[in-house]
Amino acid sequence: MSDHHLRTRMPGAPAPAAAPAPAPRGPGPRTAAALRAAAPALAVYAAVRALGLLVLWVAAHASGKDPVVRLSGRWDSVWYQRIAENGYGHTVTLPDGALHSDLAFFPLLPALERGISEVTPLTLGGAGLLVAWTAGLLAAWGIYAVGAQLHGRRTGVVLAALWGVYPTAFVQSMAYTETLFTALAAWALYAVLRGRWLPAGALCVLAGLTRPSAAALIAALAITAAATLVREFRAGGRTGPLLRRNARMLAGVALAPLGWLAYVVFVAVREGSPFAYFEVQAQWGNNIDGGRALAAFIAGLPLPAALGLCAALGLLGWLVVLCVRQRQPLPVLVYTVAIVVISLIGAGYFGSRPRLMMPAFPLLLPPAVALARLRGGWGARGGLRAEAPGPMAGADREVPPPPDAPAQPPALTAPAQPSAPSGSAQAAALTAPAVIVLAVLACASAAFGAWTLLGAGPP
Repeated sequence: MSDHHLRTRMPGAPAPAAAPAPAPRGPGPRTAAALRAAAPALAVYAAVRALGLLVLWVAAHASGKDPVVRLSGRWDSVWYQRIAENGYGHTVTLPDGALHSDLAFFPLLPALERGISEVTPLTLGGAGLLVAWTAGLLAAWGIYAVGAQLHGRRTGVVLAALWGVYPTAFVQSMAYTETLFTALAAWALYAVLRGRWLPAGALCVLAGLTRPSAAALIAALAITAAATLVREFRAGGRTGPLLRRNARMLAGVALAPLGWLAYVVFVAVREGSPFAYFEVQAQWGNNIDGGRALAAFIAGLPLPAALGLCAALGLLGWLVVLCVRQRQPLPVLVYTVAIVVISLIGAGYFGSRPRLMMPAFPLLLPPAVALARLRGGWGARGGLRAEAPGPMAGADREVPPPPDAPAQPPALTAPAQPSAPSGSAQAAALTAPAVIVLAVLACASAAFGAWTLLGAGPP
């Protein structure tokens, strides 16, 4: 019990504040309250992405290029739109004889593009941008929800902002699948953290129809469920009651891989080979080689570039270590590590790997927590208070364990952080140093995105 609850009211002292109103009931009011809580995160994310689009628009017109074509008419966007218009069956033969089949692309995005273009005046490219931008906001909301669940609202806001200024965040504004997949993954992880396994499994089904990296999300659910069953069994649980008590969890885990498996089976039946999907990916150069292609790429670089790339990989490894030391819940940690591993052990083009790792947003949790704890600057005068009054004060601070406390393993799920009254935005307010850091990163990300999109194009 806090000392606030132990204090005795002195004569003449003002009456204590009234207890906060009970949480709204029903899906509609709950969603509205959650949206109000996430509004700062969505505003910051929308602002940094709008800055990226503005810089691209100015630079494109200055160089006589069409910014819309750069976002919706190149590279993977064209493949998805062709599938949306004509279905599967297109194959390109490269000068070296290699075959690139559109079966390498999963069906959810082209299905959404086709459906939206049928009921609106939008072209397939415009529909793809609508899906990507809407999914980007949903992803930022889900990322905020995970961050707020683990470390408080301020961390959730910073986490969403950092994902919006990721080095390859310009892809979030393109008609690609990154935002759609990240939105599904973030909300699936949030559902697991809240113990809602059936919605998590359903979201995994959709993620499995979006990108092959849904395997990381499926693994996160399966490993978390297995760890839960083992822990309860060792605590003396009997098999029958144990399975009945966790029936929803087992159903969610069984549901999770169905989308991914359905598409792999579809390709196998269509091509007449049980391993057809993996053969298609190998033709694109996306087969799993255990990291040999990455090692060969580094070895072929000039020494300064090789050292710089090794330093970047070292930073990536350090972020993973920080995630472990942060004791992130097991499903979040498994998902993050799996996305990183999948991105590094493939034989595909190296320039694609930062983009492939972008859905691993929990990598940004350690720097998000650090930024959320920054103090100093404008304080109350600038309207960016470092602390919220009442129970939310310190919600973003993690109390360190005593020096002699044993190391704790990653939690299976996360306890909910106390929430501020729905009308208060102070718990999510950022300090001046955090705002400055995010502004600098947003400008750098916008400039890099415009330079990349107006050059050779996205990796």
